[in-house]
Parts: sequence; C-alpha cells; structure tokens
Amino acid sequence: MKKILLVAAIALFGLTANAQEKENKGLEGTWWVAGQVSFSSDEEVGTKTTSNTILPVAGYFVSPDVTLGLGIGVIGSKEETTIGTTTTTTNDVTALVIQPLVRKYWGLGGKFYFFGQASLPITMGKDKLSDDKVTSFGVDIAPGFDFIVNKWMTVETTFSLVNLTSTSTNPNVGDSTSDFSFNANPFDLNPGNRSVGGLRVGVKFLF
Repeated sequence: MKKILLVAAIALFGLTANAQEKENKGLEGTWWVAGQVSFSSDEEVGTKTTSNTILPVAGYFVSPDVTLGLGIGVIGSKEETTIGTTTTTTNDVTALVIQPLVRKYWGLGGKFYFFGQASLPITMGKDKLSDDKVTSFGVDIAPGFDFIVNKWMTVETTFSLVNLTSTSTNPNVGDSTSDFSFNANPFDLNPGNRSVGGLRVGVKFLF
C-alpha cells in the first residue's frame, strides 16, 4: 500500500511589501513562497517503487484576489524487482519540473478563502538505465481553501480536479512515441502526473 512519508511546505526567499499598502489593497503587491517536499513508497509482490518530489514555488499577487506563481524543482522515480535474494533496478528516472500557475481567490467570510488554480506543469526527464528521454506537458485544474493565520502566513489545502497530459518518449534505441492522457481520478503527488485526488496541505509565507 502506498504510504506518504513526508509532505511539507518549504520556504525559500521573498521581497518585502509595505504593511499599510497590504491593509488598503488586500494582498495586492505581496510576494509569497511555498512548495512541496514528498516521498512515497509503493510495494507489491516482488516490486518496489519509490518516488520523491522537491518543488519550491514563488508567486506575486497582481491584484487583491489574483496571484501568479512559478515552481521549479525535481521529481524522481525508481523501481526495483526482487527475485529470490536478487534485487534489480528496472527503472530509475529523474526529471526537471517547471510549473507556472495562476490562482483566483473568493472570500468565504473572515479569514477563509476559496481559490481555483490552473497550472501548466512541464517535465523533462531521463532514465538513468536505458538513457531514454521523456518530456511531458500538462494542464492541471486544482481548487482549494486558504486560511490566513496572520500577516505573513496562511495554511492551505488543495486537490487536483482535472489533469490533461501529453507525453513524448525518445528512446535511446528505436522510434519516438507520444501519449495523451485525461485523468479524473488519480492519486499522484507528482505535478507532471497528477489527477483527481492527492489532497495536499501546506503553509504559504507572505512578504
């Protein structure tokens, strides 16, 4: 059974904004940082698959209720097969992730907000064993809720609602292939391969 061992928001750096401007214009002109660090392990009979994600994200509120952001990080996936006492690595992929996003917020009263997020995850990876290269382009729609704790921190939860992904594989030997997928019921934390589900909870820092 798949076990999520660690999912945490991480902070990087940001720019300061005038406190009085925040009070008059809401979050307009505010920078924020968040991100995702996760590790998962999935074991079946004779096969073990592990994956990890490190994806810091930074953004800027262009208006009181609209923010633009950009995430840049890495994801990895490794598959091992065990026969008797011999374990063999059959798949070992590392990929760069670039994910621009836009969010629209709606107030629910008090410090609670609902938001809709659209992102365009792009992944460029390579299998260390076969030297095959994989590139994917996606569109991910994810709603969520945000609670403002204070002037510099919020707690948010979000889940993927719809995910469309186009994947191209360029093998070291043989012809290139392409695949298109539409997901409406997955449980994958990796931004390049995400579908409905995968509830994520994190902290966002405001500057």
